[in-house]
Amino acid sequence: MTALRRITAAERRARLAGQHLLAPARRAAAPQEVAGALIGLHATDPATVFLSAAARMHTPTAAAVDHALYDATPPLARIRCMRRTMFVTPRHLAPVLHAATTKDAHRNRGDAVEHLRTTLGWTPARYAAVEKATLGALTARGGATAAELAADIPDLREYYAVNPGKSYETRQRVTAPILGALAAEGRIHRTRPAGSWTSAQFRWAPAEPFPAVPAPEARAALARHYLAAFGPVTAADLKWWTGWTLTDTRKAIAATGAEAVELDEGTGYLLPEDNEPLAEGEPEPWVALLPGLDPTPMGWRHRDWYLDPAHTAALFDRNGNIGPTIWADGRIIGAWAQHPDGRINHHLLTDSDPGRRTRALITAEIRRLTAFLNGTRVTPCYRTPLERRLAS
Repeated sequence: MTALRRITAAERRARLAGQHLLAPARRAAAPQEVAGALIGLHATDPATVFLSAAARMHTPTAAAVDHALYDATPPLARIRCMRRTMFVTPRHLAPVLHAATTKDAHRNRGDAVEHLRTTLGWTPARYAAVEKATLGALTARGGATAAELAADIPDLREYYAVNPGKSYETRQRVTAPILGALAAEGRIHRTRPAGSWTSAQFRWAPAEPFPAVPAPEARAALARHYLAAFGPVTAADLKWWTGWTLTDTRKAIAATGAEAVELDEGTGYLLPEDNEPLAEGEPEPWVALLPGLDPTPMGWRHRDWYLDPAHTAALFDRNGNIGPTIWADGRIIGAWAQHPDGRINHHLLTDSDPGRRTRALITAEIRRLTAFLNGTRVTPCYRTPLERRLAS
């Protein structure tokens, strides 16, 4: 039996420089190139999209990312896909991601109908009537915020309790589940938000549903993109990242023609065209300041090859969301946060001095990030222990 080629943690870290456009020489010219290299940018926090793109662009500007998202024919699309999470992805990939990760496009509608029935006593007929009125108002306006829709449709002004009876109970307007269900079905989509690029108050507009793609075909295509962007990976990595069953994961990997390799975590997989050792020579040193929920630290279930497990509690919140991180040559070595006065604070988690060269690169990246922010204040949606301390 032929032994599998072994890929060390050091080789995996070296691959990241090019795969994820993190080394200066590998940076991209446009946001759509960044999204394409990573399949998608996490978009639960609107600022993550801009900061993830900026970290990987030669000359980043907020305007360039805005145009790629919201121009008349934007190359990027914002959709709910992997693990029912919001991503910004190349528009041509959106139908594949939607088909590969959506088990039931109407599940959100059923959940919304049942939730409003139990909390507010709405009947299915009332829900359908409000939904029809919402689509009509969006068509008439061409686009609207949730608040503008509520001004047009009295039923949308109602509120219901979220986590009723709990110490963290909140109230939410019924626009949230109704618009969310319509978006999940591809009948409406988010457009430019009210306010700055950090705002989550999106406008909504009518949309055409995605073209149908057979689920097995879509899963195979997504698995191939994931292997190209994140390989080598384990089956557990792909299962975790997509939210698939183990059976679907194994079938998708097999459909890609991926080759097995040996990793520290066990058997991994690479596309045949990528299964060659990296060229010898001293790799270009690099440092990157990545935002919370960036796709690189959130790309694998097994993270020991780039993250010291002892640092997990400081860098992640209780739900597994990572905060802003500092990377050097394929490893997470610290964290950063923005102070209320606008300056970037940082803290290194390494036991030893990373060296003069790395410290100089960190300083340069802080300056680059500060220039991109240009006075904009960013607070992550998901606060982590170390980010909170650095931001205070």
